[in-house]
Amino acid sequence: MEDPKKQLAYALEKYPERVELAPIASLLMDSARQNDKRPAYVQLAVPDDVVKALRGGKRSEGDLLLLARVPREVLERSESRIVLPGEVG
Repeated sequence: MEDPKKQLAYALEKYPERVELAPIASLLMDSARQNDKRPAYVQLAVPDDVVKALRGGKRSEGDLLLLARVPREVLERSESRIVLPGEVG
C-alpha cells in the first residue's frame, strides 16, 4: 500500500475539487471514552455511498477514506503570514 499521506497530498494538489473533507465534529452522532469494558469510540453519520465503499465489494478497488488530525498549532500557523525556518512559504 502506498503512503496515504502522499496520496492525499497528490489529490489535494492535482484534484482539489474532487477531494471531500468534513470535520468529524459535524458528523458525530455518539462517542464514548475508553473504559475497562470497551475501547473509546465515535459513531458518525455519513452518506450511504461512504458506508457502501467501506463494507461492500473489494476494499482495494474503492476510494481511499482517511481519518486525519491537524494539530491546533498547525491551524494557528496557517493563519500567520510570518514564515518560520523550516516552513515552505
